[in-house]
Amino acid sequence: MSAEATVRLPAIAFLGAGSMARAILTGLLQPGIEVDGGIRATNRGAEKAAELAELPGVAAFATETDAAANRTAVAGAKIVVVAVKPAMVPALLEEIADALVPGTIVVSVAAGVTVATFESLLPASVAVIRAMPNTPAVVGRAVTGISAGTRASDADLALAVALFETVGEVLVVPEDQIDALSTISGSGPAYVFYLIEQLTATAVGKGFTPGQAAVMVEGTFRGASELLAASDDGPGELRRRVTSPNGTTERAVALLESASLKQIFDRATDAALARARELAAGA
Repeated sequence: MSAEATVRLPAIAFLGAGSMARAILTGLLQPGIEVDGGIRATNRGAEKAAELAELPGVAAFATETDAAANRTAVAGAKIVVVAVKPAMVPALLEEIADALVPGTIVVSVAAGVTVATFESLLPASVAVIRAMPNTPAVVGRAVTGISAGTRASDADLALAVALFETVGEVLVVPEDQIDALSTISGSGPAYVFYLIEQLTATAVGKGFTPGQAAVMVEGTFRGASELLAASDDGPGELRRRVTSPNGTTERAVALLESASLKQIFDRATDAALARARELAAGA
């Protein structure tokens, strides 16, 4: 979302206020975002609910002290974001189903839970959108995949896109691609952090202090990402510009290529996809 943009959204309820829900909520509190009817949020613990209630425009309820907390939160909300653990989703949907007003858009950020599962447990008058944001939402740099359910209109989808654009970029994809997307952008930050972690350890092994290693590695990743974002060229071309023929970088890249990184990423993302399907099956 650009700094100049003004976004108006209807009343929103977050059921479950873990790290992802809080990141999205933080996006909604930016200047230029107006939520008509306010934001509601539920959390199991009273202490965390109290912390949420201190945020401007947020009403929070604790399920451990208020059995009707989730139903209270969704009453009159146009958008309901389901952000509980996947195993908790069916019971939650059964709990709130008759408290949702016709035309509500229920947005799932629960990994592996299908649109069909949501639609089977919710009234026909309720639309379902499945979303897969990633953790850079915390700093407004998320990549979120969104899939519309069978009852969702173009207007419903547009509202969901507007919601997630408050924390980054949005890709609308068919649901049969959402789990694959999660193995790239959803899990992707972990892959990047792992590479940074390992390269930092290598720098320390070459005699640099941990502080020096962090400056070199984190600064290089940040700078390379910003260079890529600012360039009209893709990563392959930018890599070639750094790789002088018969130079030191060429020697290093040749060794990386011999390790078959593409195949390693194929296998890693395939493993993540298999786990997503296990979650969808209730494993």
